[in-house]
Amino acid sequence: MNILSGFADISVAQLLLVAGMALFASVIGGLAGYGTGALMPLVLVPLIGAEPVVPIIAISSIFTNLSRFVAYIRYADCRRALIVVSAAILSTALGAYGYTRLSGAGAALVIGSMLILSVPLRRLAKHHQVRIGDAALAAGAVGYGVVVGGTSGSGVILLSLLMAAGLEGAAVIATDAVISLATSVVKISVFGMAGVVTAQVLAFALLIGAVAIPGAFLAKAFVERMPVHIHTAILDVAVITGGLVMIWSALR
Repeated sequence: MNILSGFADISVAQLLLVAGMALFASVIGGLAGYGTGALMPLVLVPLIGAEPVVPIIAISSIFTNLSRFVAYIRYADCRRALIVVSAAILSTALGAYGYTRLSGAGAALVIGSMLILSVPLRRLAKHHQVRIGDAALAAGAVGYGVVVGGTSGSGVILLSLLMAAGLEGAAVIATDAVISLATSVVKISVFGMAGVVTAQVLAFALLIGAVAIPGAFLAKAFVERMPVHIHTAILDVAVITGGLVMIWSALR
């Protein structure tokens, strides 16, 4: 497979746009715990369509989450990570398989809807200060697996679960990275068997992953300097706008 052929018909300016967004999304993800899966579709869908987006982000997230985990390794809660991964493995595989059966319009609808729903879900969970135990965390992880397997931008659900379980700050980011690494491996396996990992998917995934690696370490340097509510508000607006654009395009 010639990976470089995946960049056919893509200009240098478009590649720079993807790389720039990848670095920005990685920094946001390192600060807030999510962002790559929510922001990358905004530039990928107009360039290559909706269908390859989830496989691309699944593969590139191996790089982004690994670098995030290394940056925050001492904060990770391995016990809760194991609970979530154990409960979510099967449902993640089922969600990923369901995604491979979607049409291009169907994929756009799913991604767009998930992006829009992620904003009120996060705000509701924070407002009500929900707290859950290990059993409820595992039950929520099953539902999360279905969503993360078939969509992009669903990381906010995992963050909400971890915060509801009592994790805070860097512990949420580090534990999220561990879990996301595991679910990404499951998704990639399913996508590989389904034949959706094309040269284009690999090319964009490697570009995004390579550019995003420094983002986690930049985020760690900025984490005490940037007010969280500012970049969170900006991200919310971008996510909702992008979701609406994708749904409109799919319905059109």
